[in-house]
Amino acid sequence: MRRGIGWFLRIMVLLVALAAGGTFIPRPLIAPVKASSAEATHRILLLSGPIHTDIAIRLDDETRAAFSFLDGTDFPLGHPNAEWLILGWGGRAFYLETPTWAELKPMPVLRALTIDRSVLHVDLAGHITEPQPAVTAFDVSDDQLARLRDFMVDSFVRDAGEIVPIPDAGYGEIDRFFEAKGYFNALFGCNTWTAAALRSAGLRTGFWNPLPQSLRLSVAVYN
Repeated sequence: MRRGIGWFLRIMVLLVALAAGGTFIPRPLIAPVKASSAEATHRILLLSGPIHTDIAIRLDDETRAAFSFLDGTDFPLGHPNAEWLILGWGGRAFYLETPTWAELKPMPVLRALTIDRSVLHVDLAGHITEPQPAVTAFDVSDDQLARLRDFMVDSFVRDAGEIVPIPDAGYGEIDRFFEAKGYFNALFGCNTWTAAALRSAGLRTGFWNPLPQSLRLSVAVYN
């Protein structure tokens, strides 16, 4: 019994050390050189919850064009009151079966702790108030925003060139779920995907950010 507790404590200490190192070791190690002529005129948002993060980008004409493939589904990309397009990546079982903490079930948790197929959650938002603790804002250039859009678009699974909606999946009337590339687990999950998306836009994150708190801290330190 004591030996088991000892191993458990060692593993916990190791995970804490890895999380700390993942937060304070930057990725990339060397800050990218920014072109002096590149103006940071576009706002992007990191939206944080207790265990999950999303990215919001302005729903302007260029974003509508980049995501025009959503028009072939029942996703309301042209909603007149929408100001932001929100994307998040996560584990299929946990994401689809746990819209609220009150609906938490053992099997989605088990899948999240092992390995699961991934999905993309796509939503719209109107005005988002800044500043607030759950919102971290960045200003990026045209090129940075284009690379972020490309990263997001490339995260969708395609079948014969078409994205794959998940039927009858959504938390409300507007949001939708789609099949996504990659596999999810607790160590490399939604927040590491968000971190990779931010890096595609030329921002720096921690080397490994499995939690929203570590991701927020690392982007505050290095950007």
